[in-house]
Amino acid sequence: MANAESNEVHNLHITGFEHLPTPDELRQEFALQGQALATVREGHRAVKGVLERTDPRLIVVVGPCSIHNPDEAMQYARLLKPLADELSDELLVLMRVYFEKPRTSVGWEGLIYDPFLDGSHKIDQGLRIGRKLMLEIAELGLPIAIEALDLISPQYLQDLVSWTAIGARTTESPTHRKLASGISSAIGFKNNVDGDLSVAINGIRSASANHSFISVTGEGRVAVFRTEGNPHCHVILRGGKAPNYQPEFVAQCEAELRKAGHAENLMIDCSHGNSQKDPARQREVLDSVAEQIGQGNRSIIGVMLESNLEEGNQPIPDDLAEIRPGVSVTDACISWTTTETVLRAFAEAIRGPLKSRAV
Repeated sequence: MANAESNEVHNLHITGFEHLPTPDELRQEFALQGQALATVREGHRAVKGVLERTDPRLIVVVGPCSIHNPDEAMQYARLLKPLADELSDELLVLMRVYFEKPRTSVGWEGLIYDPFLDGSHKIDQGLRIGRKLMLEIAELGLPIAIEALDLISPQYLQDLVSWTAIGARTTESPTHRKLASGISSAIGFKNNVDGDLSVAINGIRSASANHSFISVTGEGRVAVFRTEGNPHCHVILRGGKAPNYQPEFVAQCEAELRKAGHAENLMIDCSHGNSQKDPARQREVLDSVAEQIGQGNRSIIGVMLESNLEEGNQPIPDDLAEIRPGVSVTDACISWTTTETVLRAFAEAIRGPLKSRAV
């Protein structure tokens, strides 16, 4: 009788569940070792060196808005790696490997949650596909950047990550701030979708402190995790109702960080509100960043670009065979050809000014 009564109030809207592999099982199946491990280690060191001002370069997080096709992602990575090497004196390039998409209402939630783009939500396969892809990218020698959206998936994937973003929709979330306090990589907090900067500053303050939160261990058991705080946090200016990459907004962010007692480290997202959803305008934002650095700015430590094999975007069609190759199924991106052009021009523009940043 007790069980029957319990069923009247418990899991009323749950239709079923499937067991996932434990984080340890997945990490053993796709082990981080060799060149991939070296890439992650060096990525951690280099990103934190930029934030600590021992490395004068600028971080560039570049890649698809979201990855929906692993083969195309590897094609992109193989193009990006030689460009990253070519520009490595000025730019520390990380590939944007985003598997989870926050949604204001509904829509495709990313490769982890729906790897076959058909609403089947085969998350167990999404985790395997995602980790395998990340290993292959790291084995090329490209460090990886992600957005931490889910609170459990970092246990499966975070050991492969050299830089992490907390997005505009989750930067106010207390649980994401606690998670950030325990993540091993450097963390960027975006201003919220309205452009409010205080939430990112508060995010840094919270993530820099020690916390306790509930998650799962490598063995898949629920546990309390205790953190010492993450000392490598920074702001990401991504625009809001209006762009906020211009010098006056950068100066405002510097002042707010100083007032809060945090390092004056900020990244400029060239997309989203700063491009006003027009991917071609990312170049305008990048040009402004180069100009600000040329004028002596020292607080801007990096930029973000949304880039894919081909420009633009497309809805996911009912007939998946109609998906155009290399085109984003989420936010519109610049093409690979444009990416090469703008990053070479950016590196050239900041080459001289960066010398003054060297410690």
